[in-house]
Amino acid sequence: MSENTQEKTKNPNIHEAREHFKAARKAMYKTVEAIIPEGVRENQRSAQKEFLMGMRKMVDAAIEHVEKKD
Repeated sequence: MSENTQEKTKNPNIHEAREHFKAARKAMYKTVEAIIPEGVRENQRSAQKEFLMGMRKMVDAAIEHVEKKD
């Protein structure tokens, strides 16, 4: 299986596709920056952080639950 993974990373088409995806992501980000006001983006980042902090607590609770069973 590791040979297959190595083979994929050597494929120039895969590398080119990744570069296209990176360029598209950068272009989309610039578009969003131009369209969405900074205040909205700040609120979105804050909401994203709160969501991730909640997910962290869920993972911590799951780990504690597993450890209690041991």
